[in-house]
Amino acid sequence: MTTTAALIVAAGRGVRAGGDVAKQWRTLAGKTVLGHTVAAFARHPGIDRIVLVLHPDDLHRWTDSAVTVVTGGADRQASVRRGLDAVTEDRVLIHDAARPLVSAAVIDRVIAALDHAPGAAPAVAVTDALWRGDTQVTGVQDRAGLFRAQTPQGFRTDAIRAAHAAHGGAAADDVAVARAAGLDVSIVRGDEDNLKITHAEDFARAERLLGAGMDIRLGNGYDVHRFGPGDHVMLCGVKVPHGRGLQGHSDADVGMHAVTDAIYGALAQGDIGVHFPPSDPQWKGAESHIFLRHAVALAAEMGFRISNVDCTLVCEYPKVGPHQAAMRAAMAAIMGLAADRVSVKATTSERLGFTGREEGIAALATATLVSA
Repeated sequence: MTTTAALIVAAGRGVRAGGDVAKQWRTLAGKTVLGHTVAAFARHPGIDRIVLVLHPDDLHRWTDSAVTVVTGGADRQASVRRGLDAVTEDRVLIHDAARPLVSAAVIDRVIAALDHAPGAAPAVAVTDALWRGDTQVTGVQDRAGLFRAQTPQGFRTDAIRAAHAAHGGAAADDVAVARAAGLDVSIVRGDEDNLKITHAEDFARAERLLGAGMDIRLGNGYDVHRFGPGDHVMLCGVKVPHGRGLQGHSDADVGMHAVTDAIYGALAQGDIGVHFPPSDPQWKGAESHIFLRHAVALAAEMGFRISNVDCTLVCEYPKVGPHQAAMRAAMAAIMGLAADRVSVKATTSERLGFTGREEGIAALATATLVSA
């Protein structure tokens, strides 16, 4: 069976796109540029392995052991050669880390073309008028037969490895190296959205494109627990001293239950009772972080990450304000989020209803999930 590797070149140090780190490590829609790029190949069924070429100073930044990491060289060609040395698959798709929006369709077309040619690469036909000049137009260039090159550029591995080994000078890309070695390279249809992030404004465009294809889900959660005997309440993972405790099958953390149900709701996966039935004695007195961790893991399994959560506690007492920061930190740690993505706040019901009569505490929560 023919196997295919993706070789992603991410050893560059360029900061033309702004920021204080190389563009592949900057955040784009909640994930690094490189994270988006690797994910595009990791989820493609035609890719058997990913080889990632990193600058020596960046090796600590990548922790996914499912990806083969190679140290880059002095320039791009040297980095590609080192990456190719690690490729054992029959075919290789060489891709720029700074193209995070490569689609499955483009990858499909490159792989399919390699069934009939030693090399294949995506490109977009030039449709704009072309001028020659500097500050003034000095001439017009015929655009017929001209294309804007993209990646991934695919090759039979042995052929492109030999081509790189024989190539002595600079090259615009791997297609140039292949052609210098006499390899035929087929052109397949590229994608206007497969942009290469180069300048600061490219981040804004990439954000828009990612947002257009992003699955965003909202879920709401609501929970209530009554007061009973006790000397504390558990609220959003924090033990808060109080003259009474909250009653429930588990530890009755009303805030954490509401957030958990909000995540389940966004996933259309029922509520805590579906996954942890109160009729099951093993959950009696269980700590509520068990439920929340399960919801977070289920979201990841279904291809979503949690963007933010907002929880409102409704009670007269205890006062939440002094514990707010600790609650946010506890919830953030459980969900693997930054604390600034977790909101915990409180309100009263103006002495109305069961919360106003101090018979219990209610909680409302909203969770936003986005496709990972």
